Amino acid sequence: MADPSAYTDIFRAKLPPKLADLDAVGGVLTKAGVRGAPGVDDAQALLAIAMRKDGAEGKLIDLTAMGGLLGLALDVQPRLVERSMAALLVLDEQFDVVHAALPGEDVGTAPTVALVLSGDRGNAHTEAMLAWAHSATDLGGTLYLAGDKSKGFERYFKWAREAYGSGEVIARDGGMRVGRLVKERPDPPAFPAVATYEAHGLHVHVLPGVFSASGVDVASELLLEHLGDVSAKRVLDLGCGAGVLGGVAARRGAGAVTLLDDDLLAVESARRTLSASEFAGDVRHSDVASALQDGETFDLVVSNPPFHVGRRVVLSVAREFVRAAGRHLTPGGEMRLVANDFLPYEDELSAWGRVSTLARAKGFKVLRAVKS
Repeated sequence: MADPSAYTDIFRAKLPPKLADLDAVGGVLTKAGVRGAPGVDDAQALLAIAMRKDGAEGKLIDLTAMGGLLGLALDVQPRLVERSMAALLVLDEQFDVVHAALPGEDVGTAPTVALVLSGDRGNAHTEAMLAWAHSATDLGGTLYLAGDKSKGFERYFKWAREAYGSGEVIARDGGMRVGRLVKERPDPPAFPAVATYEAHGLHVHVLPGVFSASGVDVASELLLEHLGDVSAKRVLDLGCGAGVLGGVAARRGAGAVTLLDDDLLAVESARRTLSASEFAGDVRHSDVASALQDGETFDLVVSNPPFHVGRRVVLSVAREFVRAAGRHLTPGGEMRLVANDFLPYEDELSAWGRVSTLARAKGFKVLRAVKS
């Protein structure tokens, strides 16, 4: 497959030299929105190389499958688990069976488990992932753990070793690390609690790893100040996180609210927020707008779009948010978007609408685009 020309295109990932042999058998697929694209995640690449060298084989549960590198690079019977819809779409192109699951859900057990730590989702998320990995590893089995030294890997490896009983670092490349741990201790570590707080009349629920667990972030607060009249409008919250923007729209009288997010953790958080707050809303697991039907339209799209995928600054996802808004707005409908002041979304917005700046404060801006 060629390099992508559109956000939705699935294409061959650029592989490091030590994994280039995979290109001879079809390569590894990826797309925009998957960690590591247009290549593969650096930590996952080192993990594949280290597991090859270590002779990993047999049944494997990969809790962070991304584009499926481990399932293709190793002589294993993989159970591939993901919560990113972008990654799940790619996995579906390469494997007969893939699993969408939240940390803590039952994915079975295996003698070998693999996990790449994101390192940018907070300590509670790491605790949740390590507890999940422990529950999925057979007693006497092995966890291969990968991550970035600059994102806390050494600290997290110590946590894992305490839970498992023994372990050592077996591979290093730049800042990337791979550890191998043996499960000698049967008792699982505690799973972290779901964070909750009250804001704007909502009972917000935030699962470990979802953005802004301690309160509404500054950017979203700025957007809420400039949300405008939503009465009776069909509102779409793109990249909903824990559901604050969509929930506030519902509370302020929106006619219908739809919330989308790529991360299954965010989808579950938003569902819990709406349920606890006693507001109706349609929350969908979606790679940007992939869960929307052709012709499904809205009067208002609100978004605080992400601009990181894993460890990298990636604007392709946020730009697709803008393009998707243009496709799914009614004529005269509008998008209200908050972003860091330095991020250049005005050109994408002006491709389909009249753009104005509603506010600038604390390093952020609220942009409004009305569909022509």
